[in-house]
Amino acid sequence: MSPSKQASSFIPVLPSSNTLLAELPQCQNMADSGELLLRPETHVGLFPSAGMGHLIPFLRLAALLVRHHCRVTLITTHPTVSLAESNLVSRFLSAFPQVSQVSFDLLPLDPSTVNSTDPFWIRFETIRRSAVHSLFPLLSSLSSPPLSVLVYDVSIASGAGFVSAFGDVLEIPGISPVPRSSIPPLLLVPDSLFAHIFFTDSAMLNKVDGILINTFKELEPGALEALNNRKQSEQGFPPVFAVGPFERFEFEDVDQCHAVSKWLDEQPEESVVYVSFGSRTAQSRDQLRELGEGLVKCGYRFLWVVKDKIVDKDEEEGVEMVVGEELMDKMKDKGLVVKHWVDQEKILSHKAVGGFVSHSGPNSMIEAVIHGVRILAWPQNGDQRICADVVEESGAGMWARSWGWGGDGDHYEVVKRDEIAEKVRELMESQSLKVKIKRLQEAAKKAAQVGGVRSRVFMELIEMWKMKNLCI
Repeated sequence: MSPSKQASSFIPVLPSSNTLLAELPQCQNMADSGELLLRPETHVGLFPSAGMGHLIPFLRLAALLVRHHCRVTLITTHPTVSLAESNLVSRFLSAFPQVSQVSFDLLPLDPSTVNSTDPFWIRFETIRRSAVHSLFPLLSSLSSPPLSVLVYDVSIASGAGFVSAFGDVLEIPGISPVPRSSIPPLLLVPDSLFAHIFFTDSAMLNKVDGILINTFKELEPGALEALNNRKQSEQGFPPVFAVGPFERFEFEDVDQCHAVSKWLDEQPEESVVYVSFGSRTAQSRDQLRELGEGLVKCGYRFLWVVKDKIVDKDEEEGVEMVVGEELMDKMKDKGLVVKHWVDQEKILSHKAVGGFVSHSGPNSMIEAVIHGVRILAWPQNGDQRICADVVEESGAGMWARSWGWGGDGDHYEVVKRDEIAEKVRELMESQSLKVKIKRLQEAAKKAAQVGGVRSRVFMELIEMWKMKNLCI
């Protein structure tokens, strides 16, 4: 009998836009008897894109799949954009030696062909273009056993979606319109690399067999209900599975700076505001100064992670040079300021931390909810205003809606110190937010516990992948 091709795709989407797609490669020939044979184990290929915000959920997903007795192959590109990515992959592979790693060779990319200087967006495009030509041969070589499913990042969807058939453009009823103010400014620039990647890859979302989201019902009930609406299914939109929350694993542990741990241990319970805007969000010197002055004025202790370069490899100046010695002197008795990679989830889990001033990136939002830390959302770019809306609607925190985007250009505004101080005080003093975040924390724990909703969804998915991995 001739082999049949199963175009089965799954998109693990992390909160909001961190989306992963997956497809079943070609099946092998069956025995002459014509019997249906299930492969002895589910073999999952994982293909993350660039950036810690994309990599961490993939590795946590990999760890969960190993826990559910799946065979996992991790497809990686070298070199990584940041040192943090490279270090995390190394720790993961050491912690999970049963996970196989294969390298995906990138084709050269002429920088003049892309309208961007952002190293992460350039890497997205490099991976996407390379996948069109080179990914299928790589997957074909993974034959012992063959892949049951390939999970890949939405930012490379159009490059990896070689198995799926093309269909009509799909409208999604039931989803509230996104206001123009929440659309990333670069998405409104037709010739930007961001817009090109977004629109090219978004066309793939209705061509997969499923979407996985690192979330849980209590955090995003409306979105999950709308996405799984019967009308959606009838129009060909794939089913959506809430597989969150993804918790941290031991491989993510890094040697926390002793000064950070010691300082937190000395602070009263829930007295500290943690301030961080993710692994790739750099702020201007003007904004850094206003933020620092605002933290001094707010009256609360704070732990502030300063970042003024997109890529950690480019960080050369010390924190005193970036923030200024005068401001550092003002802050020395009120908080701790660092300019290096920190173990964010370890910080959020510390009993001293009560609030989180965040860019509201998807991973940061989930991590704060898991540890019951209320959020002041200050979106900087990308999908972060969408996530900020989730923060506000769910009760995980508050959103400073009047504050502009980070970065530069016409959309950029420096938020002044008085506004920052006022919002931080509001966050830390709100009793209703304390109650709401603790309720969400309990719901997250219940979903993630052994035998909880997440476990049941994973078992359902694995059985689906096994059943689709048939040749007739």
